[in-house]
Amino acid sequence: MKHKKALLFLFLLLATNLLAQNSKRTLYKATEASLSKRPTPTWYGNAKLGIFIHWGLYSVPAWATPYGTPDTVTNWKAFYTNNPYAEWYLNSLRIVGSPAKTYHAKKYSAGFGYYNFKDTLQQKTKNWNADKWATIIEATGAKYVVVTSKHHDGYTMYPSKVKHPFLPASQINSPHDFIGKIAKAVRAKKIKMGVYYSGGLDWSFTTKPITNLWPDLFEAMPSSEAYTEYADAQFHEIVGRYKPDILWNDVNYPKGEKLLEVFARLYNANPNAVINDRWNQYSTLYNFTTPEYMVLDSSVLKKWETCRGIGFSFGYNRAETDKQLLSSKALINLLVDIVSKNGNLLLNVGPDAAGNIPDNQLSRLRDLGNWMKINSDGIYGTHPWKKTSAVLPDGTALRFTKKQNNLYVFLLQQPSTGTVVINDCDVASNTTVTLFGKRNQPLQFSKRNGYITINLPANVDYTFASMLKLTHIKQ
Repeated sequence: MKHKKALLFLFLLLATNLLAQNSKRTLYKATEASLSKRPTPTWYGNAKLGIFIHWGLYSVPAWATPYGTPDTVTNWKAFYTNNPYAEWYLNSLRIVGSPAKTYHAKKYSAGFGYYNFKDTLQQKTKNWNADKWATIIEATGAKYVVVTSKHHDGYTMYPSKVKHPFLPASQINSPHDFIGKIAKAVRAKKIKMGVYYSGGLDWSFTTKPITNLWPDLFEAMPSSEAYTEYADAQFHEIVGRYKPDILWNDVNYPKGEKLLEVFARLYNANPNAVINDRWNQYSTLYNFTTPEYMVLDSSVLKKWETCRGIGFSFGYNRAETDKQLLSSKALINLLVDIVSKNGNLLLNVGPDAAGNIPDNQLSRLRDLGNWMKINSDGIYGTHPWKKTSAVLPDGTALRFTKKQNNLYVFLLQQPSTGTVVINDCDVASNTTVTLFGKRNQPLQFSKRNGYITINLPANVDYTFASMLKLTHIKQ
């Protein structure tokens, strides 16, 4: 009897706490005025590193011309004809004379329809394991993941119950809930779950290929009432099923007040959720901007996130070699540079049709993870210092981050001398300097008139960026 009373008391206590928590939670209305009052949850700014996953029907052919990245484009017509994004395979097939169309005819036959790849995807993913992905992502040090639920081809990677106006569910929806399995696996490891959705493009509603940035891309954005209702319904479905921590829309979104209903439902279902900026409406409501294959020149107050592949493509591209992929050193330097400017890096991984991450991507993820195990103190939860970078007299590039009264100095390459001089750095009498590594080393330094000279040991491993931590700085 006493045992039952204790259990009843515990139940009532938990119920009371839950009611108290819910009474304190702000509920948002589907209005711009209500939603604009919502602050960005702090977890996102502190996370710094996320993993993007592009996986879908395009992962079966997994082919594109390794033409270049969009930040270097001077001729958009040539870019779309030779599109390096493997996830754009369907659009490339529709362009007469494109290398992808030629490849497809030789590999599969000209009459083989793109959506027939669904059968291969289902067969190859029989042994796919979401827990394995979660383990790999955790080892990188990433704090969140964003996974494609529906890319531009319109195929959903979960069994959507929203009826497509033109195509049967068996052709346009996966019968397996890949999104749900990934969400369960990563959340079990305390990694935030984000869902990507292509709201601005859906080639299952259009047939004209995009061959140029202007006007083709903008004319290809479906705006019919049927599509708007379809996209609205799928967003509500995604929020209801997965309660994502990040809702990552792409390209654009059809105009209409119902989008505010999606935002309100998301925030009321998940108080820690954030959204990106690619809606092209309600400019005050997004939490972060999303430059693609680009890094800002300087620090800005508004949170931003660079998204890019390890190579030239987001979806897996079997035609890519190490020549197109970032080296591990360049990848780590990229992360440090972005974080020093108040940004996050959303690094894309492109698995193959079976869900295996190719070795040349895995090796870079391992190097990144091993580096983060040592140096993450200067990454997570940091903020920009009064300057983001400096260059030593020998050309060695430095980057800076700050957390509380600690300054982190990253050496992106090996200096030619045994000293590092940091200007405009006022330190205290109890300041210490530590070189992080497999064994952290306290370093000798001298201070004079607003600058500090740090003596480096001879045994520093400069394979990847090295980090110094200065405590008790005054500014």
